[in-house]
Amino acid sequence: MTSRMRHGVFLPPFHAMNENPNNVLHRDLELMEWLDRLGYHEAWIGEHHSAGFETISSPEAFIAAAAERTKHIRLGTGVVSLPYHNPLMVANRIIQLDHQTRGRVMFGAGPGLLASDAMMLDIDPNTQRDRMEQALDLILRLFRGEVVTEKTDWYSLNKARLHLLPYSDPYPEVAVASAVTPSGGRLAGRYNLGMLCVAAADPKGFDALGVNWQTACEIAEEHGHKMDPKRLRLVAPFHVAETREQARKNVRFGIRQYIDYINNNMPRFIVPPGQDIVDYWLENKIGVIGTPDDAIELIRKLQARQGEFGVMLHMANNIADWEATKRSYELYARFVMPVFDGSNVARQESYDWVSANRDTLSRQRTEAAQRMIDKHEAERAAKRGEKAKVAAAGGRRGPSLIS
Repeated sequence: MTSRMRHGVFLPPFHAMNENPNNVLHRDLELMEWLDRLGYHEAWIGEHHSAGFETISSPEAFIAAAAERTKHIRLGTGVVSLPYHNPLMVANRIIQLDHQTRGRVMFGAGPGLLASDAMMLDIDPNTQRDRMEQALDLILRLFRGEVVTEKTDWYSLNKARLHLLPYSDPYPEVAVASAVTPSGGRLAGRYNLGMLCVAAADPKGFDALGVNWQTACEIAEEHGHKMDPKRLRLVAPFHVAETREQARKNVRFGIRQYIDYINNNMPRFIVPPGQDIVDYWLENKIGVIGTPDDAIELIRKLQARQGEFGVMLHMANNIADWEATKRSYELYARFVMPVFDGSNVARQESYDWVSANRDTLSRQRTEAAQRMIDKHEAERAAKRGEKAKVAAAGGRRGPSLIS
């Protein structure tokens, strides 16, 4: 039997340049509360330092605040850009959050996506994936309680150790970002980690998805372990409404700004002059703009291509306004989640069983009701007979005690 699929969000976040930056930061925290209330399982929070649109620079600070506002949802760094930080500092922050959240934190790691972030830190983008691997190896050793002395061309540690060991056993769940290149799959396989496939619905990301998972599985086998599909997370944009027409109307609020920002980083989605932008989105299969049924169709398509995977994550995009965005998450929770977690299977079986036996059950119910009616009428008739006998005897039940 396949395991229940879990659901969540991948929150870079994306906010249009004309929005109040303070307001959207607090709205993202409100989103965490909304998702927690709806029963979403996890949320991954990004780290970005430039380009204006992705407004969270410290996922750890955001997670600390979100954890205080929520009860159940797990919160992950999605992701910490490891080349930007001393790995000992990253390890300490994650373990502190592990304790503060009592095990609800997850550690997502990546090399850093925006070249503009690396430029400001005077980091050569060609070094980032190698440095991520160095840092990840060290952080995992620190999580396991090792004492590390190590010198590289970008950090130096002398008898480094964590003085606060993990709350989680053995340590928080770890996942690596994976998009088009095989670097994420290679690290996931080597260290037996989860994977965050951040471009699962993107045609290029979709083509690479199976390759990167296969790479992870092959390297995992070489290191004596096996990749667990329950720790494979696929990310895709969703916006759902009651009808496709309503969904199309909703996303015109912010879809142009979203596409423009993606292209501002690296031209990828060039809408031909005169083409409707929503039509372009759908024709190029960028994500879902439609109904819960359309969301179900995309997930089933991913399952058919990939096989079993553990978590479907929404790429939180704010292409609709706030109320429509909240409604989208609500509709998904109500009508999409049950399809993939099996929560309605027993209900449906019970409903179908009753339907199949309706005539028998109806007859039994009618007969039981009639028996009760007959019993009641017999009892009342008997009572009426007793009263009639008393009346016929002059109202006396026995000899009078009055002389």
